[in-house]
Amino acid sequence: MTTRPTPGDPAAPERLPFFVYGTLRPGQVNHDRFLLGRTVAEDPGSMRGAVLYEGPGWPYAVQDPRGEIRGELVTPAAAHYDRLLAALDELEDYAPGDPANIYERVVREVLPAAGGSARAWVYLAAEPVARRLRTSGRQVRGGDWPYGSARYPE
Repeated sequence: MTTRPTPGDPAAPERLPFFVYGTLRPGQVNHDRFLLGRTVAEDPGSMRGAVLYEGPGWPYAVQDPRGEIRGELVTPAAAHYDRLLAALDELEDYAPGDPANIYERVVREVLPAAGGSARAWVYLAAEPVARRLRTSGRQVRGGDWPYGSARYPE
């Protein structure tokens, strides 16, 4: 069993927006389930230094200095932040320090389409998953899931 920091705990993570690039994007299966009514802003943007790989119904972002991915910068409402963070960590099979993580939640610089930059949490594939994808995975064309995936021809 893994433990997660509780709200108000000094080990609790910084309250940053999230950069989402898969099923949490508007119009995708998990957006309304997790984000609808719990955010104050959802803005298109991009993140450099990663590429997307196809997964079984969702993408994986993998660090790659040559890549850039598209998604949304999501700013949770303060009243929902702690519960939303816990829910997203669970959705992404992430627990701080757990070697069995599928994803790791990390801080990255995001470029909102409106200009400027912002620090945000993003879930990147954990290294064992990333190694497998780099070896035998299928990259998402253009770094824009699902629009660049095989299911959405250009």
